[in-house]
Amino acid sequence: MNLKNKSPGVDNIGPKILKEISSEIVPALTYIFNLSFSAGLVPESLKLAKVIPVFKKGDQTEPGNYRPISLLTIIDKILEKLMCTRLCEFLQKYKILYEFQFGFRKHHFTVLALLEAIDKIYQYIDKHEFVVGIYLNLQKAFDTVNHDILLYKLQNYGIRGVIHQWFGSYLSNRKQFTCIGDTCSHTGRITVGVPLSGFSLRTSVIYSIY
Repeated sequence: MNLKNKSPGVDNIGPKILKEISSEIVPALTYIFNLSFSAGLVPESLKLAKVIPVFKKGDQTEPGNYRPISLLTIIDKILEKLMCTRLCEFLQKYKILYEFQFGFRKHHFTVLALLEAIDKIYQYIDKHEFVVGIYLNLQKAFDTVNHDILLYKLQNYGIRGVIHQWFGSYLSNRKQFTCIGDTCSHTGRITVGVPLSGFSLRTSVIYSIY
């Protein structure tokens, strides 16, 4: 019932419809979601994304000036949210994430990273030492995530067994197609990158681990 009015995926089933029939559909979804977690498998029908390019700025004929919005099914988003909750609880309970990982974490803000850096700078200046800053920006970071490296890091951080298998299934055999108006492309397979549609499983957890 907390679903926001997000755009539907390829099945055209929006949050409003699910809310209206929640009492009838919840038992079936609960069974499917629990079966997914216990078997370590993500249904293939939830891995297809509809990509809508949104113009940012500059020359409209330049593909690089568009930001792709990946629309996944609402049911997939619910499944991801459930896994995200479990994974975050695990990471917090065992304090797995790096202490100074400020971005993409609950109760952590990027402004705290700036305050930490400024504090360190003042400390060295007070000691009459030189301060040098090197800042790196990973362009299209989400689009270039290597699945094998990500799965290896998950294994290293204690995400093992059936749950590790679930993430392997989540990342494998994903497909997408692009739509502009009423025209859609052929379906292509995704071999790198993390699917983006809005829920925090992809952004906060996976990116922090990677």
